[in-house]
Amino acid sequence: MHARRATSHPFAVLHHADTPLLLPNAWDRASATAMARMGFRAIGTTSLAVAAGVGLPDGASVTRDETLRLALLLGSRPFLLSVDAEDGFSEDPDEVGEFARQLAAVGAVGINLEDGLGPVDRHAAKIAAVKAAAPGLFVNARTDTYWLGGQGARGERATRGRGETLSRLDAYRQAGADGVFVPGLTDAREIAALVARLDVPLNVLHSPTGPTVAQLGELGVSRVSLGSFLYRRAMGAALEALGDIRAGREPGGPTPTYEELQEAGDGAARRV
Repeated sequence: MHARRATSHPFAVLHHADTPLLLPNAWDRASATAMARMGFRAIGTTSLAVAAGVGLPDGASVTRDETLRLALLLGSRPFLLSVDAEDGFSEDPDEVGEFARQLAAVGAVGINLEDGLGPVDRHAAKIAAVKAAAPGLFVNARTDTYWLGGQGARGERATRGRGETLSRLDAYRQAGADGVFVPGLTDAREIAALVARLDVPLNVLHSPTGPTVAQLGELGVSRVSLGSFLYRRAMGAALEALGDIRAGREPGGPTPTYEELQEAGDGAARRV
């Protein structure tokens, strides 16, 4: 991987290893504990699960309290916690900074902030406010140029998205972002070109149809997030099992025991 800013923070160090940091995203204490027991040293949250769990829309900046409560549950656990905070739940950079300070106070070591294709200067101001309020928090600055920007049949919008992506990431890096996140980016050549332009770790969202984690590592990607994928797979498996039972079939796949989940929810996770 190419040279990046040096750091000694345990979470940041994971972004500078020989292989990408594969970051699974949990939705409660049991799921996070189970992931930690698989050997994952760092775990993220997913805003979709937080919102869906309380009947609110994802990405609408309405789950601030619920996100903080989940961070409170997970921040003292024996793994490194990064919190998906949507856009910071406010347009006021100072309020976003205060929220970040609260996350750090309950044990979170990272925060993911998305721009939603809003004004660049406003998102950069949020990043700067977070770094001022919680200097030790690893800020993963997300731009949605590929996630929301789309692509035309001949790639015209992707070309414009590439230029806008670079300008946004440059602004966020200058504002103090420790890493940058471009969900929806799956083309190997574009990933490699972007890595070559950055001096901070690049995070991409894993795609079942995109490069594998190992291939992303060869391209220079530092972090691979799973986002809401595991939560959606868990829901899919539950509905599949329900359909099997209704049809008189025995559900397939692994099923944790009652005792295993009870322990994951209440017991201490093994430190990894």
